[in-house]
Amino acid sequence: MNITVIGLGYVGMVAAACLAAAGHRILGVDIDSERITQLRSGAMPFYEPGLHELVVSALYEERLRFKHPDSVTEPLGEITLIATGTPQTANGAADLSQVRSALNWIRSQDHDDTLVVMKSTVPPGTGQRVIEQEMRHAERVAAGLRYVSNPEFLREGQAVRDWQQPDRIVIGANPGDSRSVALVKAMHAGIEAPYIVTDITSAEMIKYASNAFLATRISFINEIASLCERVGASIDAVSDGMAMDPRTGGRIYAGVGYGGSCFPKDVRALDNVALTSGANVELLRSVININNRQRLLPVYALRERFGGGMEGLRVGVLGLAFKPNTDDVREAPSLDMINTLCDDGAIVSAYDPEAIDTARPHLPSSVRLVDNLLEAANQAQAVVLVTEWPEFVDANWQDIARCMNPPRFVFDGRNALDGAKMQRLGFQYVGVGRNGNGPGTAQAV
Repeated sequence: MNITVIGLGYVGMVAAACLAAAGHRILGVDIDSERITQLRSGAMPFYEPGLHELVVSALYEERLRFKHPDSVTEPLGEITLIATGTPQTANGAADLSQVRSALNWIRSQDHDDTLVVMKSTVPPGTGQRVIEQEMRHAERVAAGLRYVSNPEFLREGQAVRDWQQPDRIVIGANPGDSRSVALVKAMHAGIEAPYIVTDITSAEMIKYASNAFLATRISFINEIASLCERVGASIDAVSDGMAMDPRTGGRIYAGVGYGGSCFPKDVRALDNVALTSGANVELLRSVININNRQRLLPVYALRERFGGGMEGLRVGVLGLAFKPNTDDVREAPSLDMINTLCDDGAIVSAYDPEAIDTARPHLPSSVRLVDNLLEAANQAQAVVLVTEWPEFVDANWQDIARCMNPPRFVFDGRNALDGAKMQRLGFQYVGVGRNGNGPGTAQAV
């Protein structure tokens, strides 16, 4: 199958590489000329495990090509997949300008009855408006442009696996458009997953509701962690006990909040959809507020431990990316935390295995970005674990203790470390909702 992918960011690149690996012939299109040149050489503009190998292999086997929109001369494929960004506007709404540009470009090409498959995350109702306002031009009706919503559920750090082994594949199509549904299923041939075939708007809502629900679960357990601190309970035991009930959706971990390109943007966008449609969704606003507060927990803990005297305090920060196995720092809790520490006069050193370069433009020039975790902790009075990279969790913390200065305060922002062991090593350890101890666990007997 010939497939055109518009937009070569995280979603578009994973889609293009995985579709090429499945045997399809892929043309990747992006307006960033530098990115096109980079990709043609087999280099990756961002870090995603397993993706580089797929791209190099597909280039070698000539199943994957990259072009700027202005240089495309051949007809579009049977499917044209839109994977452009939908960034947040000032009022929280999704900015659909890149999606509209992609649609305009599709209409200007020799599309030969291509099926437009929307991978970009767009607010519920967008697809129907696209069909009614932007695809049903009189001169294009005969060409038969068709539209399907096919939202992605890729997690950064394991996006290749999520594409090849998805939990479900959602297809939103107009009633009776079995031809388009069959074509999207053919695009996913060889992938074992249940299909959810529904109308376009419901497919769009599934994506937003899924992200909003996960963000709500994270915010809920963080609220419970805060309460555990107050009453002397252990969030680890509470989470374990809750996870034994299948109704609660499994184990969820307390920490310094969610980040990345999806959850913050999509929760705000869904809140904006609710506001503009007259719905009342106080829960979503609470989720946003809880997450904003959560990312500053390390600052609150440091102020309490050091009596508010942060001037000259040496702090080592472990982790800049919003999660492990990515170099993405969009909406990363580390950025807000570090900027606040610097405003308080702290001297900050920071390390991340992948995200140093992507974080650098977003941090004060006073922040010392170093090459390893021991250098980040060297002579620090406090260390904050923000991203639970295995390199940090499995580190020799006895060596870290030796290079730190008293009181060797450690704030575990992901509850990834054994609190009791840390205390035995001489650290003043604090986790999220662990009440100064941890981890506590619930046991089934």
